[in-house]
Amino acid sequence: MKVGLLALQGAFLEHRLMFESIGLTAVEVRLPTQLADIDGLVIPGGESTTMMKLMDSYDLVTAIRDLSGRGIPIWGTCAGMICLASQAHNPDSSVMQTLALMDIVVRRNAFGRQVDSFETPLHINGLPGGPFPGVFIRAPFIEKTGSGVDVLCRLDNGTIVAARQDNLLVTSFHPELTADVRLHSYFVSIIKIATRRSA
Repeated sequence: MKVGLLALQGAFLEHRLMFESIGLTAVEVRLPTQLADIDGLVIPGGESTTMMKLMDSYDLVTAIRDLSGRGIPIWGTCAGMICLASQAHNPDSSVMQTLALMDIVVRRNAFGRQVDSFETPLHINGLPGGPFPGVFIRAPFIEKTGSGVDVLCRLDNGTIVAARQDNLLVTSFHPELTADVRLHSYFVSIIKIATRRSA
């Protein structure tokens, strides 16, 4: 099993170390051809506008949409969640370009600037082992979900910060910046199910 890490910008190295710690091969992806033999893809945290521009420049937008269309699981963390959303609103309410793969509406920088970053324990549906350490850095949140989207986690005020739609997984926060590998293992379980279905 091989997991691809979109390595145009952002925290892809931290994801690689997490996957390697649970025995998975993780490879960096910068070109469409490198998507050919992966079983899952992670779009990491970083700067979503920059990521989308680079994806466009390297002809990755259509390639990633095709990947999703073939049922390959994709996980977007923080900026990656913004990129996967059907619609993403900037703080000034303008709309940015996205991959438009998941039926969610996302608000960028929803919790404020870098100085407003925070950590909080999260209760994630289907994730055993107690609260998960949520690290939020200039994080987005989900404003609206479509009927096919399962909400996995909300903050105490009801704000949605994790969701799944079939083979698409998104988190507002940064699991790769913790020592807790449970969400990476959860994504691997999604890949295993998708692989069995396509066999």
